[in-house]
Amino acid sequence: MDISTWFNQFTNDMIIALLTGERSYTMAGYFNEVSDDEKAERPSALVDETVKFVRAIRKHFMGLIMFQFVSPFLRHYFPYFKNKSDDFIRNIKFINQRMDAIIKRRREEIENTPLDEPLPSDLLTSIITANTPRDINYDKIDDKEVMRPMNDHEIRVIIFDGIIAGTDTTANTISFIVYYLAHHPDVKRKMLNEIDRIFQDDKTRPITENDVHNLKYCEAIVKEVSRIFSVVHVFSRCLEKPDEIGGYQWPAETMIKISVDAIHHNEEYWDEPDKFNPDRWMVEGFEPRKNSFISFGGGLRVCPGRKLAILELVCLTALLFRKYEIDLIDKKSPLRTESGVITACNELLVEIKLRN
Repeated sequence: MDISTWFNQFTNDMIIALLTGERSYTMAGYFNEVSDDEKAERPSALVDETVKFVRAIRKHFMGLIMFQFVSPFLRHYFPYFKNKSDDFIRNIKFINQRMDAIIKRRREEIENTPLDEPLPSDLLTSIITANTPRDINYDKIDDKEVMRPMNDHEIRVIIFDGIIAGTDTTANTISFIVYYLAHHPDVKRKMLNEIDRIFQDDKTRPITENDVHNLKYCEAIVKEVSRIFSVVHVFSRCLEKPDEIGGYQWPAETMIKISVDAIHHNEEYWDEPDKFNPDRWMVEGFEPRKNSFISFGGGLRVCPGRKLAILELVCLTALLFRKYEIDLIDKKSPLRTESGVITACNELLVEIKLRN
C-alpha cells in the first residue's frame, strides 16, 4: 500500500478532532476508495462532506506559494494566473464558511451548558471560553477591556493554522521515519527492543503517559529524522531594524530566508552531520547547540504545537511497529518527494504484515 496517503488521512482526522472536537472521516473515505468489497460503516454523505473539507484545506495549503511568489498584477490581469487565483479565493471562502459553522455550533453548545457542568477539552472550546466567566483565570484578569474574548475571525484563524500546521508536517515526518528505519535495520532492531520491553508483547493496550516517557529511543528516532530530512526546509524572518548578516548590511523590513537543511547539516554544530544516527540523542546530557536544531523554528515564533507533534510521532511509531512488520517494496528506489511550502512525500509503497 501507499502508506504516505494513509498517514495524511490519519493525521487529518486526528488533528481536526483534537482542535475542534468534531469527527472527520477522511480515513473512512480512503478506505472506501481502496476497498472493493467492504465499505466504512458511516453514511456516505457524511464521509463525502468531511473529505471535501479536508481536500479544500490541502488545496489552500498548496496554493499559498502562488500568493507568495506571483505578483498581484499577474494574478489580476493574466488569464492563467487569474483563473487559479479566483479558484483559490473561492476555495478559502468555502473553508471559512465551514469553519464559521463549526464555531457557531460550539458557541451554542457552550451557552446551553450550565456553568457547573464540564465542557469538552478540545482547543476550540478552550479559546472560545478564554477571558470569559468560564475561564479558570477570569477572576485574575484586571483589565477586562484588554483581555477580551476572541471574536469568530480570530478563533477561525487559530484553528485553521493548527489544522494546516498539524497535518502534512506530521504525516510526512512519519513517512520519512518508515523510510529511514527500512534502510537502517540496526536502528530498527534497537527500537523494537525498546517497544517490546515496554509493552511486553501486548499489542493492543493504549499507550500511557508513563510509556511515552520511557520511549526514549523512539523519540531519538523522531528527532534524528526531523534533523536529517526536515519537512519544513526554510523559515522566513523579517528584519525589524537594520542589521549585519553574513558580512553584509541589510535594511529594515528585509525578508530573510533561513535554510533549515544547511543548519542541520553543518559540521560546526553536528558530528558526522550527514549520518543518520539516533544514538546521538541518547548520550547523557546531550543538548543541541542553541538554534542548531530548528525543525520547529525558534525564538518567539517557535511552533506552539512542537510537543504535541513529537508526542504524536513517538506514539504512532510505537503503535505501528509493536504490532506490524513494515518494509519498503523497493529499497533501491529513492524517496519520492516534492518541495513547496514543505517537503512532502509523494508516495511510499510498503508491505505490511503482522509481527510474529
